[in-house]
Formats: sequence, C-alpha cells, structure tokens
Amino acid sequence: MHLDINGVTYHLEVAGQGPTLLLLHGFTGSAETWRMFLPKWSRYFQVAAVDLLGHGRTSAPADGGRYSTEHAVRDLAAILDALRADRAHVLGYSMGGRLALSLAVMVQQRVRSLILAGSSPGLPTKEERDARRKSDEELADRIEREGIERFVEYWENLPLFRTMRSLPEDVQIAVRKQRLACNPQGLAGSLRGMGTGAQPSWWEHLAGLRMPVQLICGELDEKFVSIARRMHERLPDSRLAVVPQAGHAAHVEQPDIFDTIVLDFLRSLGDASPNGR
Repeated sequence: MHLDINGVTYHLEVAGQGPTLLLLHGFTGSAETWRMFLPKWSRYFQVAAVDLLGHGRTSAPADGGRYSTEHAVRDLAAILDALRADRAHVLGYSMGGRLALSLAVMVQQRVRSLILAGSSPGLPTKEERDARRKSDEELADRIEREGIERFVEYWENLPLFRTMRSLPEDVQIAVRKQRLACNPQGLAGSLRGMGTGAQPSWWEHLAGLRMPVQLICGELDEKFVSIARRMHERLPDSRLAVVPQAGHAAHVEQPDIFDTIVLDFLRSLGDASPNGR
C-alpha cells in the first residue's frame, strides 16, 4: 500500500483485521524487518508495517528538515487516520522505538500501548545532544560521500551489532540486503532530522505516559539494558523483558522469544483475539 502523507509518499505492508498494530523499524531497515511476524500477528490485528521516511519504498526528500521528529509524528498520526485507527498499539525497534515513544508523548491519545525494543527516550542533556548531532552529521556526510556499500560495511561492524555475526548466514544476508537497498540521501536525512542527537529528550515525560508499555532488550546489549531499566523505573505502567542470548536486534536474534513477549503483552490487554473478535 502507498499513501500520500503531508506531501510525501509512504509505503506500508498491511495485513489482517482488528485493532491496529503499527510497526516501526530501525535505522537502515524497512517494513521487511517484520515480515516473519506478519502471518501470526495478522491473525489478531490489522498490522501495518511502515517504511519510515528515507527508508524502503517511502520517499527520501532532499530537505533534511523534513525528517524531523515533529514531522515524523505528524506523518504517523496521518497514517493512523488513513487506516481509520483512532488508537493503535505501536511497536518500534531502535530508531523506530524512539519515534513510537515520540508519538506517545506528543499525541498520547492515539497510542493504546507501546512496545519499545532496543530503544531510548533520547539523550538527557543539551551537551550530549549537541555532541551526538555533530557525530550524526559527520556520518551523514560519510554516507553521501562514500555510498551505500561502504557505509553498510562500516555499519555491520559496529560493536552494537557484534552478536549478529554468529547468526546463520541466510539471516545475515537478508539483513544486509535490507541495508543495501537503502537510499543514501534517505539515510543521511534520517540522521540529520531524527537521529538521537536531533530528537528531543523524553526522559522527563515518561512519568506522564498512561498507556501500558512493554520494554524489550537483549541481555548482551548492556547499554540498552541499562537504559531500559531506568525507563522501567520512571514509567507508571511498564514491563521489562530481557531476551537471553541476544544483542541489540533481539527480534532478529531470538524471533520466537520476541514473538512470545509481544503477543503475551497484547493478550494481557485483551486485544489479541483471533480475527479481531
């Protein structure tokens, strides 16, 4: 499905019926990230997996300002309107988790529940955000200068993704294929507009969120385990699941466990009946 949203074109994979479950992938990903889960989740929900701006088959504008968190949230709200969903369960991984949380903070009434995997509320101080914004800008320049293949080689070898190197070769190839399909202009725009440095800090807003929240992180992803524990302490209604033998991409490294966590959480809310009944 393609939707014209606020002057750009978004691509979505939509399946099933019932309450809406909006899926938001991470940086360098696409709706393809969630394909293995769609057959099962679509038995219970109208599942909408979005190619975020600058990724997959969604537009990749030249204007870096178009990628801002504020624009992204307005786009997601408009997508929910197009899906005729007053509220949605929203699952986001990494960058997608930061956008999911931004949606919950900025238009709380549209979010039935949150599932945040390997994500964060951003950086708490201006000094940290300024430093990260500078490094994100340098990385964006590098992508534009060196091209997608050189960037993917660099990205795959970050310590953040070291645990993925032990995955079966076909899984690694599938992830690499998603990354290589990215538009360099889109990735650069994403870093400049909705990178961790550009995103507002939501730490002080966590206590005001009233929807149920499921936090998920891989036990080997120590940085994000620590962030998740701090979030768990501040959120009024949250659960924390630490996935064994997984790093940052727990949904790729331990998909069966990830699937169980997601469905158990949604069932606990009474919104996971077959065919939406």
